[in-house]
Amino acid sequence: MPIRPTVLQDPYRNRGTAFSLEERAELGIAGRLPATVETLDEQAARAYAQLRDQPSDLHKYVYLNRVLNQNQVLYYKLLGDHLAELLPVVYDPTVGDAIEQWSTDFRDSRAVYLSIDRPEEVRASFASLGLGADDVDLIVVSDAQAILGIGDWGVNGTDISIGKLAVYTAAAGIDPNRVIAVNLDVGTDNEQLLKDPRYLGNRHARVTGERYDEFIGLYLKTAAELFPAALLHFEDFGPSNARRILVENADTYRIFNDDMQGTGAIVMASVFSALKVTGQRWADQRLVVFGAGTAGTGMADQIHAAMLRDGATPEQAKNNIWLVDVHGLVTDDMHDLPDYQRVYARSAAEVGSWADGDTGLLATVEHVGPTILIGTSTAHNAFTEDVVRALARGVERPILLPLSNPTSRIEVMPSDAVLWSEGRALIAVGVPVPPVEYKGVTYTIGQANNALLYPGLGLGSIVSGARHVTDNMLLAAAEAVASQVDVSQPGAALLPPVENLRASSATVAIAVAKAAAADGVATKCHDNLVQAVQDAMWQPVYPTGVDGEQQ
Repeated sequence: MPIRPTVLQDPYRNRGTAFSLEERAELGIAGRLPATVETLDEQAARAYAQLRDQPSDLHKYVYLNRVLNQNQVLYYKLLGDHLAELLPVVYDPTVGDAIEQWSTDFRDSRAVYLSIDRPEEVRASFASLGLGADDVDLIVVSDAQAILGIGDWGVNGTDISIGKLAVYTAAAGIDPNRVIAVNLDVGTDNEQLLKDPRYLGNRHARVTGERYDEFIGLYLKTAAELFPAALLHFEDFGPSNARRILVENADTYRIFNDDMQGTGAIVMASVFSALKVTGQRWADQRLVVFGAGTAGTGMADQIHAAMLRDGATPEQAKNNIWLVDVHGLVTDDMHDLPDYQRVYARSAAEVGSWADGDTGLLATVEHVGPTILIGTSTAHNAFTEDVVRALARGVERPILLPLSNPTSRIEVMPSDAVLWSEGRALIAVGVPVPPVEYKGVTYTIGQANNALLYPGLGLGSIVSGARHVTDNMLLAAAEAVASQVDVSQPGAALLPPVENLRASSATVAIAVAKAAAADGVATKCHDNLVQAVQDAMWQPVYPTGVDGEQQ
């Protein structure tokens, strides 16, 4: 006779060796565990030792996934205790390696899979979870067209949603029992996957056009109807789709796109800190973005909005932004410009007098004299010595943000940028890097990691019951992140470290909830907002009693 499933097979209720002898008897699992009864701290110490013994970050990723599918509380205890160390394991960059092997190494996955070939199953797929209208706070969805720096990975991209949710919980205490990961399988243009007999997704080219838009609309409508209080987080959609979906639906649904809005806001936080050093206004900034995709244009959007809030007219703000891509400066005579680039395209006549018709990055920096140079190109070493020195000639304290990751794709290493700018550049990067020593000053380089911002933004949205994510909520989140660093000392970082993300996220959440109330989109009011945020943060602790509530 087969052994019946027990609480030991339920990751939401399992406590393993932490079950007391009395609980083991009551649950009918006497004799199914070793005699010793451990505390959660003791279990976490053993799990961490096992984790450290894994031979690579990918093996650590697989180990952590196994813990999650066995004991959810232990997983988040382990992750929370070592968050700075494990963020690169559970998310970028290791999750990219896991995604490439996802179909080959398929394991149990906590996700909902929605196929464009079976739209009639969308509602039933969500209903299979057995969750009610008030049971879900957050849904992370991806169609996996633009996964990190590795591109289109179809259904393999499911782990991007799962990883994002793990960070939400570890960094901000979003209740993992009240979230859903979703993959929208619309096909893939990745020939490697289509030819792989082990690939588990739809075996056809990526669907586009009207049929794709109808599927997105069906997802949004169904998710919002079934879970009306849930924040609908979009992740790693292709550039044109990401922007269009956000623009067309932001006023109708509680929608957030981290690649555009979150990345833009963390850049805003970097610039907030930098402007405290320079003493300049937002309205006076001149921005060059190298890499005019979803992330780059999202940053431009946020900075454009900040210029408007600071008194610039729409035309003045637009005229202070230059986008550069692989073909050079984006101008209005280029064919087939996507909508998200057309917004900031410069007049061809404007650059007609530039020497030799050169509109590349260096020429643009020399002509524009930007105060801010952002890199989202994934073009390694694109910010050459000539580019950095030209930037430093144009302004006393240039703001330099080479944000591409991993390190093999960063536009310039801070050690070079500090040297070439003679210590004057105000720098934040997209990867963790060591401090830089230059002429007796230690330059601490902040990491523009979205995890500093989006978990707190999500928590603040949930606590306030915000109907929409507004520009002011994003601005409040950015200011809250920037408020956590002191830039008065030479070489100070522009952004806080990730070591204390839960406290940082609480600060962000409070600011976001206040902004939601000020904008009139909050649906929940709290006498003590600080306490409300603390109360909303799920803790990785075992409940009291067999079926008790969390302490």
